[in-house]
Amino acid sequence: MSVTELWLVRHGESVGNVAATRAQREGLEIIPLESRDADVPLSPVGVRQAQALGAWFAEHRELIDVCWVSPYARARETLAIASGEASVSVPVVVDERLRDRELGILDLLTRAGVERLHPEEAARRRHLGKFYHRPPGGESWADVALRLRSFLRDALPGPRPESAGPGDRALVVAHDAVVMLLLYVLLPLSEDELLDFAASNTVENASVTHLRATEAGWELVDFSNVTHLEREGAPVTEHAGSPDVQPE
Repeated sequence: MSVTELWLVRHGESVGNVAATRAQREGLEIIPLESRDADVPLSPVGVRQAQALGAWFAEHRELIDVCWVSPYARARETLAIASGEASVSVPVVVDERLRDRELGILDLLTRAGVERLHPEEAARRRHLGKFYHRPPGGESWADVALRLRSFLRDALPGPRPESAGPGDRALVVAHDAVVMLLLYVLLPLSEDELLDFAASNTVENASVTHLRATEAGWELVDFSNVTHLEREGAPVTEHAGSPDVQPE
């Protein structure tokens, strides 16, 4: 059965989000973080956000047939806490294609760090634009879109993985870049439309973005909704993505 309704959730605030935002604010060149990206956990605020997401999950338990989740710890932790709070048990499929964008040699560098340590990459990024710039050892937004197209070919049309079970409504718990690029692929958007949208919109932590398939194609029902956080008294945090993919 094909998936016809999608809810896209960004993980709760992570220790990495906090460290990166502080490093940017303080003008540091390197983000002080020891964990590899895949192992970065939620911050205490992120745990509260995931618990508040559980209230949303409880309200939508009858609508969700399967959960797809990034293998990264912060995404899996968000889903585990939210589903536990809601006492919801649905099939969960971990898919590495939903992981966050890889930054290669620019990993853990702030904008100031990139400009000083890799000025040639800063220049290449300005020339190519953030959609096509691929840091050595990393991915461009176009690269992430490519693996998401592969994911969608498996998740949306035709037979679904046996572990997913039956159903046509799915929740995806992943990262801000993944949410943005799923919109790019599904709506679909042009490069310019995506960049314009990303320049004026942020996928907030533990937010819910809703997409629905129609005869005319996919439509955006709701973007980065955080009313469940506000209702449950959890902080709303707006940590933008990695510095090198933000507007100049």
